[in-house]
Amino acid sequence: MKTGDFTQLAKDYIHRSGYSEIVLDVLRNHIQAINGRIEQIADVGAGTGKLTENLKNLGLKGYAVEPNDAMRTEGIALIGLEDGFCWSKGTAEDTGLADNSVDWVLMGSSFHWTDTPAALKEFARILRPGGFFTAIWNPRNIESSTFHMEIENRIKEMIPGLKRVSSGSRTNMEHMEKKLLSTPYFKDLFLLEGNHETIMTKERYMGAWKSVNDIHVQAGDVLFEQILQMIEQKIAHLEEVVVPYTSRAFTVRSTKSSM
Repeated sequence: MKTGDFTQLAKDYIHRSGYSEIVLDVLRNHIQAINGRIEQIADVGAGTGKLTENLKNLGLKGYAVEPNDAMRTEGIALIGLEDGFCWSKGTAEDTGLADNSVDWVLMGSSFHWTDTPAALKEFARILRPGGFFTAIWNPRNIESSTFHMEIENRIKEMIPGLKRVSSGSRTNMEHMEKKLLSTPYFKDLFLLEGNHETIMTKERYMGAWKSVNDIHVQAGDVLFEQILQMIEQKIAHLEEVVVPYTSRAFTVRSTKSSM
């Protein structure tokens, strides 16, 4: 398995939690207060459709763009092809969407994988004048739970020097503001956060862990299996697992003006 390659994880990725719909609703209302009704959005790096599903629940429609065939297949199975979103193959750097075609671009837990300057240039191209881009992550709020901290600390003991790539933690997000304002294409950055919980069956909880790419790559197959066994033992006495999350959304506005 390679860092950033989710082909083998697609079936398990569906077990992950969605994002805070309160955060997304606040963002939607903010954008509509400035630009009027949001007609089309683009969920880029849509994966298996976790964020797309949230956006659909808010009554939004548009495009779901995903480069990985296995992930896109799972997303289509979840969302469908005729339910407000058109699925297509593409990347953040080359979405395949038309100029000035969307009002809002989002990336869920994936902007950190992009070539930042190229992705921002592409988003500026497909956004209508004054449109918005949101990079959102959904890390577990493990600091609020002794139980989840115990699991995290045990993993760090098993993998000395572990470096998380995609956790969306404040530490990993330290330079995100600088990145988002590093080109002339965007301005007016703001950060919105919201806590929420997802109640999972033990099977779903383990499935979510199996979808974690960065730990798997650093641990290797054998040690990662040992980590999964450790987690299974930790939750054996539970009927369900309550997992706390913090949706963390960085939003910027396009500097493009109408002619």
